[in-house]
Amino acid sequence: MVQIVALDAVDPHAVEALLDRAFGTERHLRTAYRVRQSTQPIRPFSFAALNEDGKLAGTIQSWPVALASDSGPMVPLVMVGPVAVEPDLQQGGIGRRLMQEMLDAADVSALPGAEALMLIGDPEYYGRFFGFDANRTARWRLPGPFEPRRLLARGAAVPSCSGMLVPRLRKVA
Repeated sequence: MVQIVALDAVDPHAVEALLDRAFGTERHLRTAYRVRQSTQPIRPFSFAALNEDGKLAGTIQSWPVALASDSGPMVPLVMVGPVAVEPDLQQGGIGRRLMQEMLDAADVSALPGAEALMLIGDPEYYGRFFGFDANRTARWRLPGPFEPRRLLARGAAVPSCSGMLVPRLRKVA
């Protein structure tokens, strides 16, 4: 059993250590880090899971990004992830609970981008459980290598146009 709390209630060093254990210390070189560079997590969409002892078991972070459309205005989006779970606790539903908490928060939010969520992840998992797909992201570009089939989105405001995914530097919540 885990308790879901706001991410900012947890020691940021513990979060970074968990991310290192879950994804390795080279994670900062990934394209997702370039997309959200210089931004801060969106507080209402970022959570931590604590075990019965109050120790960090998992986290989810969400970030303000935008699609710089080739033919129109900048479209605000929320980049979901990373979703990290302590390696010895994976496959126990913690990541799914964190993801659902974030989706529930976005569903009732009026923050910019809340109706246009995107992530880089496994399409079979995120499609099956959370409704993300690559139907509208085929013409999106990112500032680094990525697998197009793993560039997923969900929400009524997700644009289906060409453009570059960039950080949205205005602080959100």
